[in-house]
Amino acid sequence: MALPRFLSAIVAGAMLASSLVLADEIGDIRQQFQQGDLAGALDRADRYLVQNPGNAQVRFLKGLILDDQGKPDAAIEVFTALTEDYPELPEPYNNLAVIHAAQGRYGSALNALEMAIRARPGYATAHENLGDIHAKMASVAYEEALALDSRNTTAQTKLTLMRTLLEKQAFKPAASRSLQTTPESAPSQDR
Repeated sequence: MALPRFLSAIVAGAMLASSLVLADEIGDIRQQFQQGDLAGALDRADRYLVQNPGNAQVRFLKGLILDDQGKPDAAIEVFTALTEDYPELPEPYNNLAVIHAAQGRYGSALNALEMAIRARPGYATAHENLGDIHAKMASVAYEEALALDSRNTTAQTKLTLMRTLLEKQAFKPAASRSLQTTPESAPSQDR
């Protein structure tokens, strides 16, 4: 009976070693991305995802890389797929919101941020971004009010205040740069 235990120990050891190798590979992809080698990081992420298509961390990194490469539509596809496969993760929703806001699609950004907050009510970045989106949407609404009635001094005052706020803050919602999960709880299994 010692043989099955020995084989179990070997299998467990091999699985642990395999997990460490995968963690090293993810770290290497992240480092390549952070060093600005976007094409190399994307290639490496794609190769990794062939073997591990459900890995949320690498899929998230791929979305970041694509966005940094100036491919927002491709990044939207990646982040949207992540929200479908892992609706409990708020970061993909947050990054969708940032991309939508950059494209002037504030309603879509608002919806994505509300989903991020539903996924994690204590996610401060999403709350801050939600405030930024509301401020930008208010500014757009005041501009519309003035286009309809240029003598509306109340709307003009409010628009001036919103513009001042947005200019001082350099309106740009904050993107999530990593999944805020522990390695043990991070969804990485194929689904």
